[in-house]
Amino acid sequence: MGYFLVYLIIGLFVALLFIQLYFRIRVLKVYRRLVKNEVQFDTSHIMSKKKMEEEVLPRYPKHKDDIIKFVKEMRFSLQIASLLIVLIMVAGLILRT
Repeated sequence: MGYFLVYLIIGLFVALLFIQLYFRIRVLKVYRRLVKNEVQFDTSHIMSKKKMEEEVLPRYPKHKDDIIKFVKEMRFSLQIASLLIVLIMVAGLILRT
């Protein structure tokens, strides 16, 4: 059981690394377009859908699709990373006991 958990933790860590690299590549493509077009917003807009819709999207209606795609990818990336980190921690706690 101990070896299985060690391999599980290593596998989850590698999965976390590759998933983050994959999302970084996808997000960077959209991010470059937003920077090129001087679209600006901060992390509070990414975390709050209501704030994004009220403050940012009306300012940049031409780039609405890119903004929405960027925010969606960022949120999904954070959710996947959080899930994998929790799984790594749980497996580590089980291994420790």
